[in-house]
Amino acid sequence: MIETRTDTIALTDGTQLRLTVAEPENVVRGGLVVLHEDEGVTERIRIILAALAEEGWLTVAPHLYHGNGAAEPDSDAEEPWVAERVRGLSGDSLLADTDAAFVWLADRGVSGDRQGIMGFDIGGTAALVVAASRRLGAAVTVGGGGIVTPLSAGLPPLVEVAEEVSCPWLGMYGEMDSHIPPEEIDKLRSAASGAGAITDVVRYSRADHRFDTAPDSAEEAWRRARNWFDLHLR
Repeated sequence: MIETRTDTIALTDGTQLRLTVAEPENVVRGGLVVLHEDEGVTERIRIILAALAEEGWLTVAPHLYHGNGAAEPDSDAEEPWVAERVRGLSGDSLLADTDAAFVWLADRGVSGDRQGIMGFDIGGTAALVVAASRRLGAAVTVGGGGIVTPLSAGLPPLVEVAEEVSCPWLGMYGEMDSHIPPEEIDKLRSAASGAGAITDVVRYSRADHRFDTAPDSAEEAWRRARNWFDLHLR
């Protein structure tokens, strides 16, 4: 398994951004910005970065919580810490951090049409916000709330931005996920259908769509995500 590392870069506002990255051992076929789940850049995210790098993707995960409070903990975060960090996220901070990650990819020879974004949970919400604001090669969302009611005062409801997506976007959600009612997923699908790009919203019968688990739905979601990037990032 390819190892990950964490670098620190300076942003234009004087703050610093941590990037956890994984680099392919051979030819780089493209680059993916991976947005972490609610708890931050966990071991699960590092495994995903390494797995994508094994397939030739140069992967980079910005640590999104750097600008709104205490430093990210070294281990899995506790619920109060997570809730506070999520409430502090804004569209401006997400775009600044992901822009820096895209520049990091470009500096390593990955052109814009071969750059994609993928997010999990809060990162899934963020990935759709970014895909609606930037021109990318492709985007994948795995879970994430804020569809009708925004997750924070600084983020838009996803149904209001979905039709602005300009790159192929795949959204995957768990039907039984308690904080994402099925009717909200249907509203998101309807909104995304008005986008000027290919979109696909998939609702699984179980909430367990994490890619480090064994259920059939998780394996199918992982395969679908990889196929999406294979098809659209060329």
